[in-house]
Amino acid sequence: APGTSTPSASHCWHRGVPREPGAHWMEPGCRNCSCQGGRVLCEATSCSVPCSHPLPAPAGGCCPSCAGCLHEGVARAEGDVFSSSDGNCTICICLAGNVSCLSPECPPGSCPSASPPDCCSCQPAKCSFRGHTYAHGARFSPDGDDCTTCICQGGEVECSFAPCPVLDCPQHQRHLSPGHCCFTCRDPPAPSG
Repeated sequence: APGTSTPSASHCWHRGVPREPGAHWMEPGCRNCSCQGGRVLCEATSCSVPCSHPLPAPAGGCCPSCAGCLHEGVARAEGDVFSSSDGNCTICICLAGNVSCLSPECPPGSCPSASPPDCCSCQPAKCSFRGHTYAHGARFSPDGDDCTTCICQGGEVECSFAPCPVLDCPQHQRHLSPGHCCFTCRDPPAPSG
């Protein structure tokens, strides 16, 4: 019709909408479209994700985001510090879509008592006693003294004498036999006369 302009042949019509030559736009379903030489060309959006734990694409977006982290199904904000779900005191941090986790380094020997028991696999301290080294929990008699029993507990040695029975004989009738730890009652002397 006279006085009306018509789009030139290099324009594109797409879903009833005219598009300029060289125009780019996004279609639903994350498809990139462009108008080239009067034809509409569409292809699926390719996402290059430079992080290991990206967040899912935001509403209306097509590509995952490295502005936070998705770790074990939980969305984490940038800079969040959190514990891992394995419960062994591992600490994780979200940085630029990447999650880095560190386990605590446990000192050799016994753990400090304030440390939760599942954080470190601790080796109880050994005991040094009279020139000998004993493992935690070891029971021993020092220097062949069978009447004394010692135990190594977390680096400390505790010794005690063997328990002896309570005797019901008078003091002058008590006797310590060689090689024994406890006194026994001697038989009373036979009456004379």
